[in-house]
Amino acid sequence: MKLTHSKNGRETPPLKQITLPSPMEGGTSPLKQINPPPISDGGGWGGGNPMKLTRFGNPGQEKPGVIDGDNHLRDASAIIKDWRGEALSDESLARIIPEELPLVAGKPRRGPPVAGVGKIVGIGLNYREHAAESGMQLPDDPIIFFKSPGAIKGPDDDIVIPRESEKTDWEVELAVVIGKGGKNISEKDALSHVCGYAIGLDLSEREWQLRRGAQWAKGKSADTFAPLGPWLAARAIVPDPQNLELFLSVNGEKMQSGSTGDMHFSVAALISRVSGYMSWQAGDVMLTGTPPGVGLGKKPPRFLRPGDTVRASITGLGEQNARVVAAD
Repeated sequence: MKLTHSKNGRETPPLKQITLPSPMEGGTSPLKQINPPPISDGGGWGGGNPMKLTRFGNPGQEKPGVIDGDNHLRDASAIIKDWRGEALSDESLARIIPEELPLVAGKPRRGPPVAGVGKIVGIGLNYREHAAESGMQLPDDPIIFFKSPGAIKGPDDDIVIPRESEKTDWEVELAVVIGKGGKNISEKDALSHVCGYAIGLDLSEREWQLRRGAQWAKGKSADTFAPLGPWLAARAIVPDPQNLELFLSVNGEKMQSGSTGDMHFSVAALISRVSGYMSWQAGDVMLTGTPPGVGLGKKPPRFLRPGDTVRASITGLGEQNARVVAAD
């Protein structure tokens, strides 16, 4: 058998290629990366391995995959059951050599990059400019709320406006996925608990969030209200989570543009502070707040309607493209 040399210097057998069924409607966008930061070649998940975690296939039947340093999608299902829980730890991921995994042909639907999420922790009013447009003061301690894990969907799946909703709003956010659980984590050690970063949307029904008992979870947890992905980028690919540009447009019109450098509480500070109130578990997701430009802050306010299209991107984390539809 002829051997080939992978980027990490190992000799490996030639790769086989697998073919998947045609992608479903709404999942045809190519896998691509927006302005990626430089990647070191240190090897290993925490040491600079350029792979990104993803999941692909029909809803409920997704397979775990890896996007290698050449932006090729590879099937990891032969060595990992799914990207969830302890499979997201440094020790688990360090054993994966992307170049040894089979290539995936075609353009399958892109699912959310993690499965079995225990909790989604949201952070409110964490961008200075967003607090200003909301006419609210920055908090002395993080504003914490929860979204139902059932709200998670793939990056290109439809956004479904719930029945009776009139004020469904958009928020693009940096999503942080925990790889190592813990509690009372120091800010110094906080980023070592991160598996990786992804684009997250914190879609919100403002009337339900603010007017129906002021319980934010009501307006945050509808099905499809937590698009995630297209991939989960290693923390080594994102050496400074406070230096990323966020962007969101509706029907091609720019709505949100900002930088994670505008955060009131940094990612490390948030992980640490939240861990004082509750323990983190591997696979938990944290949405870290949104920059200015939400619909509620427009004059007059503007909200999503069936037929709209939403595009969101973050530096190095790809982009989401979704259409908005009405609930059945």
